[in-house]
Amino acid sequence: MATSCQNCPLRKKPIFKELSSHELRFMSEFKSGELTVEPGTPILMEGSNSPQLYTALRGMGLRYKLLESGERQVVNFVFPGDFLGLQAAVMGEMGHSVEASTAMTLCVFDRNALWEFFRSHPERAFDVTWIAAEEEHFMGEALLSVGQRNAVEAIAWALVKMHQRGEALGLTRNGEMHLPYRQQDLADALGLSLVHTNKSLAKLRDRQLATWRNGRLALHDIEQLRQVAKLDEEAPRVRPLM
Repeated sequence: MATSCQNCPLRKKPIFKELSSHELRFMSEFKSGELTVEPGTPILMEGSNSPQLYTALRGMGLRYKLLESGERQVVNFVFPGDFLGLQAAVMGEMGHSVEASTAMTLCVFDRNALWEFFRSHPERAFDVTWIAAEEEHFMGEALLSVGQRNAVEAIAWALVKMHQRGEALGLTRNGEMHLPYRQQDLADALGLSLVHTNKSLAKLRDRQLATWRNGRLALHDIEQLRQVAKLDEEAPRVRPLM
């Protein structure tokens, strides 16, 4: 059975803004169903004009673009609570693809209802704008890592960021979390070769800062890892949940 918005497990996470009873009722009407997909399933395709929008309820995935060479450029990692398909809703088509890395459950929304959503709930429309701006902010940070951080620093940055997201969602335990991505995915996201990525991860492991193997990420000294990544400590920002 589909999860009701009233019983959504993500609503209990302190990282997400609380919905009023009015907003909750509207979101229940906006949601048209749920979709369960297996690992490797394409959810949205670059250039497509999908009639659906999605929120990742469970599981993780990838946002990526295909280059002319056929290689893949990862542009972001999908975590529970992420809103998918907004680009097609606003621009007419997707500028990137989204693929499931694990089994995923997605809340499905009818894109045609989005404009009524904006008209009747302008405060929620602002939330959608916030989500789009946050994605742009992350991509800007990723570009900074490619241009200004060396390989070890860039990987340390990515591991801290993903661990922060997992911790905010209650996905970590004793400093560890399930991280289902491949090293190639991380290499693609940071513009590194797989060999360079592997060697850099080994350096972090040898310094007893972080270990990522068999789908498990463990940060052993997050403060030192922040220093390596040239990251200031910051509290996670409370974000909207669609």
